[in-house]
Amino acid sequence: MNQLEDERFRSIINEHNDYLLQLSYLYVKDWNTAEDVVQEVFINYWVKSEQFQAQASLRTYLTRMAINRCKDYLKSWRYRTQTLTNVFTDIIRTKNQLILQDEQLIVAEAVLSLPIKFREVIILYYFNELTIQKISYTLNTSESTIKYRLKKAKERLKEKLSTQQWEVFVNE
Repeated sequence: MNQLEDERFRSIINEHNDYLLQLSYLYVKDWNTAEDVVQEVFINYWVKSEQFQAQASLRTYLTRMAINRCKDYLKSWRYRTQTLTNVFTDIIRTKNQLILQDEQLIVAEAVLSLPIKFREVIILYYFNELTIQKISYTLNTSESTIKYRLKKAKERLKEKLSTQQWEVFVNE
């Protein structure tokens, strides 16, 4: 690796690391695992960087890699066994969360409780501010499917949050 390539790769990491880390966390719900996912994404990008054809932005390409890696992790045996061990610590956390609840925590928990296909469109649309078209490309799904999932996700969130008066749903 020459110095120019090294500097370019470092700038890519600096530019996209925080975004990919937050995105990965929203999928896997664990910071350490999210960090592992992001590290794997950058390693895979470095190894296969010549495959990037610039049909979309680098951010979109890295986002797709991160989402795919998160989905692979969620299907893995490691995730399933870790989930079982976390049940006991989650009980303790739940008690502490009751004390700390505020609007942001309630909304975040509602979003994270959605099935992955609804959660990902909410995250990409509202938190990452991607357009329907970019979400469609990122998830390799039709725009009409993305619109449908977004509509259903909002309906589910509305049901979950119906006891509160939320500004986001006032005009729905």
